Amino acid sequence: MRRLVIAALAVTFTFTAARAEYPDRPIRLIVPQAAGSATDNAARLLAAVLGPELGQTVLVEDRPGGALTIGLDLVAKSAPDGYTLGMGPIGALAITRHMVKRLPYVIERDFQPIAVVARGQMLLAVSPQLPVHSVKELIAYAKAHPGKLTNASSSNGSPGHVGAELFKFMTGTQIVHVPYRGGAPAIQDLMAGRVDVMFESLQSITPFAKSGKVHALAATADHRSPGFPDLPTVAEAGVPGYAAATWTGVIAPAGVPRPIVDKLNAAINRALKSPAFLTKFATTGDEPGGGTPEEFAALIKADSAKWGELIARAGITLE
Repeated sequence: MRRLVIAALAVTFTFTAARAEYPDRPIRLIVPQAAGSATDNAARLLAAVLGPELGQTVLVEDRPGGALTIGLDLVAKSAPDGYTLGMGPIGALAITRHMVKRLPYVIERDFQPIAVVARGQMLLAVSPQLPVHSVKELIAYAKAHPGKLTNASSSNGSPGHVGAELFKFMTGTQIVHVPYRGGAPAIQDLMAGRVDVMFESLQSITPFAKSGKVHALAATADHRSPGFPDLPTVAEAGVPGYAAATWTGVIAPAGVPRPIVDKLNAAINRALKSPAFLTKFATTGDEPGGGTPEEFAALIKADSAKWGELIARAGITLE
């Protein structure tokens, strides 16, 4: 009887240990935007590096739509076991939440931040056909032609949309917003002169800015972009106090056990130091994220408050 009890305990211990060995099967990484978006690109790069770090395949699934809510809702309602993760860009976690009347989740209650993957910013760029060469010239031209200039964005509620609204509010200019379905067609129209101004992520617009197909006037964060060290920030170029940084990170459903959260966080921090990420950051001018889950949660809270105030003041809605 003693031998049977010992054998049973041994089997139970072995089974429990095996169950505790996370991860023991592939992990899904949900992207709330379409394939080819900046968030999707970051997710695929992360999956390729994170998989070997964890010893399991990381499968990227694009679930766009619903102002980024479809993908996030899928994450929120998944089992909190670490096998379904999501990419949480600033647009989903800090911006569009203030424009959607009824979110199917509560961000602070239903998600567990894991780690920031990338910190970025946008370029303020203008069409080559527009006769301005600096931020001050753009402001002067806009004031001389109120309501005549147009600013493109990749979508309503995108960082480029609210970044432009902040610029217009701080400069007292009237520029008409033209939302597109994605950054690529908006950039094409900017190059062709069908729209005049655009605030767009470095990942999307950098090749066109460096080739001179659009004219970059400034970077939007509170510091210069490593990819454009000679380009001033918007604040340096004539709008003191302006800052519109971007970021994206990994989130999980609330309730994931802390040991799994810590393991994922550590693996992501290691992945961000890999040659693949360092090369990508050097090319686009983005910067590595990293840090603790608590730091990511604080970033979400701070930027949500900032953009929520602007959205309410400007009366921005999803059209």
